Amino acid sequence: MKIVACNSNRPLAEAVAATLKLPLTKASIRRFADMEVFVEIHENVRGEDVFVVQSTSYPANDNLMELLITMDALRRSSARRITAVIPYFGYARQDRKSGSRTPISAKLVANLITEAGAHRVLTMDLHAGQIQGFFDIPVDNMFAAPIYSRHIQETYTDHDLMIVSPDVGGVVRARAIATRINCDLAIIDKRRPRAGESEVMNVIGDVEGRDCLLVDDLVDSGGTHCNAAEALMARGARSVGAYVTHGVLSGAAVARIAASPIQMMTITDTIQATDAVANSPNIRQLSIAPLLAEAIKRTAEESSVSSLFD
Repeated sequence: MKIVACNSNRPLAEAVAATLKLPLTKASIRRFADMEVFVEIHENVRGEDVFVVQSTSYPANDNLMELLITMDALRRSSARRITAVIPYFGYARQDRKSGSRTPISAKLVANLITEAGAHRVLTMDLHAGQIQGFFDIPVDNMFAAPIYSRHIQETYTDHDLMIVSPDVGGVVRARAIATRINCDLAIIDKRRPRAGESEVMNVIGDVEGRDCLLVDDLVDSGGTHCNAAEALMARGARSVGAYVTHGVLSGAAVARIAASPIQMMTITDTIQATDAVANSPNIRQLSIAPLLAEAIKRTAEESSVSSLFD
């Protein structure tokens, strides 16, 4: 088994390799003067089971090309099996036609990954579960729920907790954590007037006097979560926190969250933290490296990955 790290989240790849007590495979991933991606593998990978770790986060197109070209290099180097380990799967929000003459970009990306040489995909908290069906190769979609459930139970002792889904589409994800920690569930009913904007309309559930925890798969601009927190506080919530798997946090998101009623937003390291995120007073990061390492180990040993979440 060999692990190849691309450039989008090298600290996570190094942490995974350290957990598995394996060195990262020596490889060069660099740019020509015109920003073309060039990849060279410096070790023999013939007949090896190779795992390529790369989140397709910002800059999404550059990181996607790094992943595709690295897998092509491994395929042409006679690797036996190539697994694309994509902690954060970019383009996942484009999982359906949102209007006339619009693409389904998540399907296109799935085709590109398959054609580049991937034999299977290992990812985390896909924005839409049906994306697994866009691939004609096996996809293991892991969940942050076990990590978050344990952290919530350790952090929020003696709190009257209420898990909150920031929209109707995330109810299944939020319910999974609510069930694990045996607490109530509330739902934010919102309408989005246009892309990138959200308007909270109603809170379904009695949150008065409760410590509310928003649960979601990703935070981008932060508008949805900040509006949800304000709505919860307006309806009598005692406090609001958040657990979100992928911290995209683009633009002024970090400042927006810092100025919001959210006391603490917990994210994972599927996306490498920027300096702004690392220095934020109310954003903290949990590592998924142990979970990712165990999933890689089980994949290499041909044992069950889904049993990690039973």
